[in-house]
Amino acid sequence: MQLGPAPSPEAPPASNSLPRHDTANRRPGRQDSGTDAGQLPREPRPSMDAVDATMEKLRAQCLSRGASGIQGLARFFRQLDRDGSRSLDADEFGRGLAKLGLVLDQTEAEGVCRRWDRDGSGTLDLEEFLRALRPPMSQAREAVIAAAFAKLDRSGDGVVTVDDLRGVYSGRAHPKVTLAEFQDYYSGVSASMNTDEEFVAMMTSAWQL
Repeated sequence: MQLGPAPSPEAPPASNSLPRHDTANRRPGRQDSGTDAGQLPREPRPSMDAVDATMEKLRAQCLSRGASGIQGLARFFRQLDRDGSRSLDADEFGRGLAKLGLVLDQTEAEGVCRRWDRDGSGTLDLEEFLRALRPPMSQAREAVIAAAFAKLDRSGDGVVTVDDLRGVYSGRAHPKVTLAEFQDYYSGVSASMNTDEEFVAMMTSAWQL
């Protein structure tokens, strides 16, 4: 997807409130299993270090494909989300990675799914996963990306449409662009630039901010 003059772009969470346990009156020898009677214990979430390592591995594979690597993965997964639930089950996630040629073993893929399974439904929260996948950016970089998007989003509705871009960009292939998709692309561009000054200067010049 190419946007203007920039470089070539291409379940509500479960409540955290847990019932308080009165340990003062607990009979000696009684152990709290952490589960209700008749229910199997849930699988423990993978350690933060293990998931962080997996995300670094996946991020590196995406960035090795250039600035649009993360954008391409994000667009593909959003297309898989046909019911608009903003979630993917583990099978969809695994098949998607394989189809894109991104390599994670089964344990790594399952770990990522469990980490972003916010409500215990067995599905991955797509937008939170994609947000975590983007390389970290400073506030200065995020601000200039948002400013460039705001310049295109004339209606201010958070979506750049053909009407917003009329006379500036041909939107036949991609009639709508969201801020999240804009960030997906520029997170890849940002990763290739060492300093905030360099990135901000590029964006300011490209989008005439």
